[in-house]
Amino acid sequence: MDYTHDVIVIGGGAAGLTAAGGCAMFGLRVALIEGHKMGGECLNNGCVPSKALIASARRAAEAREKKRAGVQLAAPKVEWGGVHAHIHRAIADIAPHDSVERFEEMGCEVILDWAKVTGPNSVLVGGRTLTAPRIVIATGSSPAVPPIDGLSDVPYLTNENLFDLKQQPEHLIIIGGGVIGMEMAQSFCRLGSEVTVIEPGDLMGRDDRDSVALVSQVMKEEGVRFVAGRAAGVSADHGEISVTTDGGKTVKGSHLLVAVGRKARVSGYGLEEIGIETGKNGIKVDERRRTNRKHIYAIGDCREGPRLTHVSGYEGSNVVLEIALGLPAKVDWRALPWCTYTEPEVAQIGMTETEARKKYGEKLRVVTEGFDHNERAIAEGRGRGHCKVMFKGKKVVGASICGVNAGELLLPFTQMITGKSGSFDVGGAIVSYPTRSEIVKAAAFSAWEPTVFGTWPKKWVALLAKIRRAF
Repeated sequence: MDYTHDVIVIGGGAAGLTAAGGCAMFGLRVALIEGHKMGGECLNNGCVPSKALIASARRAAEAREKKRAGVQLAAPKVEWGGVHAHIHRAIADIAPHDSVERFEEMGCEVILDWAKVTGPNSVLVGGRTLTAPRIVIATGSSPAVPPIDGLSDVPYLTNENLFDLKQQPEHLIIIGGGVIGMEMAQSFCRLGSEVTVIEPGDLMGRDDRDSVALVSQVMKEEGVRFVAGRAAGVSADHGEISVTTDGGKTVKGSHLLVAVGRKARVSGYGLEEIGIETGKNGIKVDERRRTNRKHIYAIGDCREGPRLTHVSGYEGSNVVLEIALGLPAKVDWRALPWCTYTEPEVAQIGMTETEARKKYGEKLRVVTEGFDHNERAIAEGRGRGHCKVMFKGKKVVGASICGVNAGELLLPFTQMITGKSGSFDVGGAIVSYPTRSEIVKAAAFSAWEPTVFGTWPKKWVALLAKIRRAF
């Protein structure tokens, strides 16, 4: 068959951009199709704007601490117009990284239009039929909207329109205590909004329980209110929104944010017509991210599996190995990291303590180092938090960190969990002093401390001492 391209990539978010750019840089003929905005969720209404908002909120929180470390600050004056401008300036500054021009320079043919897969090797876009031996689906996800009575009749926010607010909410009600809900709850509270979070289950349910307990306590101290229960009904009256829980509690506020997770975006692309199998929340794929039609891949949020920007980039890279170099590339989640950018941050890699205990039972050893013993943290007056490491023998199987910039400390654990370096190597490394990373070294060395200072080393030391005294 005379194909128009070597590979067609549908979706210009983190997954699709990585796959398309990598294949093009190897010299393949690549069609990159995006029907909305280049950069996808992360750039336009996800990671970038949320972290910009968090930065503004942190600045306000620091000023609100009044006197700390001998320095008195003035009370913060929040100008929402300035916060809004900062968010959109961050998006604009990063946008060139994901732009049409950049990917055209790499060698992609970029098409800004909606695509439909019309056959096993064909895609219709903008009145053209493109063909290729490989197709990559990277259509992303959209906010999940739960079936709550009355919700469709009131104006509500999701991450897709939250960052376009022209006025700051007086009282923001958030349905959902996951990553997005918790980050936004603390940020808006720090900026001066009243905030209530409604969550029926555990806050940040996939994270370490000790870490979540600490961050939720900090948020309560800062003024965030938590209501346990499922949102059962929503109504609006003269601009005021009311949410009633299944337990009969009613919360009233000025704005409502729905943050209960993500839903894979798979409808409308012709996938059903060509027999692509889907599951409960996304396209079914194997470990190599292949669909049931092996020449069609699904990567990023549109497929079943973890939904994180860095996961999308990782899968995009794997697809480049598969398509460009012909190297089978299976996903490996042993050292999957993620971080919730509250303050303190909650960072996780590999197994949580709960997961590790379930799998290894009494063979598991958990070591916890507190930041209240880390000298950099002490000097900064930021000693709340911990580094918890899960060991099976001397092998690290997971780590949970809660503290200032916790996410920055995950990298060594990636190497230890995957076996690219050992806990002994990290425990013996030279680490700049004083840094928070010393806590990682201390935790890693703790696995070896009983061996290094055990019975036989002590006997050897005693023997050497005895010999030296004799001479």
